[in-house]
Amino acid sequence: MNETRMPTALTIAGSDSGGGAGIQADLKTFSAFRVFGTSVVTGLTAQNTRGVRGVELPTTDFITAQLRAVLEDIGVDAVKTGMLATGDIIRTVAGMVREFSLRNLVVDPVMIAASGDSLMQHEAAPVMREHLFPLATVVTPNLDEATFLCERKIRTVEEMQEAARAIHAMGPRYVLIKGGHLPGDKVVDLLFDGHEFVRREGSRIPGEFHGTGCTLSSAIASGLARGLDVRSAVAAAQSYIALAIQTAPAVGKGRRPLNHFPEGFAPPEARR
Repeated sequence: MNETRMPTALTIAGSDSGGGAGIQADLKTFSAFRVFGTSVVTGLTAQNTRGVRGVELPTTDFITAQLRAVLEDIGVDAVKTGMLATGDIIRTVAGMVREFSLRNLVVDPVMIAASGDSLMQHEAAPVMREHLFPLATVVTPNLDEATFLCERKIRTVEEMQEAARAIHAMGPRYVLIKGGHLPGDKVVDLLFDGHEFVRREGSRIPGEFHGTGCTLSSAIASGLARGLDVRSAVAAAQSYIALAIQTAPAVGKGRRPLNHFPEGFAPPEARR
């Protein structure tokens, strides 16, 4: 019997019936990184590659029951949050993070699906800023989410830097601003720790995709679960998602889901 301990990661997010985003993408990503994945479902979506047709939310009592079931038995080395649609859900999750002293928390502030469908009530964003961001190791907004959080339009890399500073002041240790929505042949991501920026540029891959934000944040959580530091976990996640986009399969009639098991990808090992 093999008793070698396996790293564990928890996704607290919505379900995507189309399999390209949400907990389905997260669990695939955990598996690609050789991390044992657990999940707490915060919402059910009727969704495919073309868009979201409907959303149903569980009670906060049931979200709490799911969290306790996982945390009291299996435990976690890292956590990522995705779709947290209401202020009450956010407060519930934040309370459990504090109660169990959960570390390596990656917050993907999911507000709008790639299709443009809303996944968060308007009143929930200030609750996330107040209650969840101060607990986060990394927050991973895209430009639309950063625009909403900072209440300012972001059109340049310099404005991305300003947004990163503003979001860092809300409490997380690191902020990763994803610049995929800026025009141009290059995609620029900025990681900010409160003192310096780490800039990563990559070639833009033609096409429309969905599940990229979920996949990136769960890949970061996977790296943290495997013992990487934040910068190394982010770099590994960025390399992984580039491969996942480059080899995205032709599934459905809308935005393409990613290939979560790209050939040639090997999970990173932490330096001991």
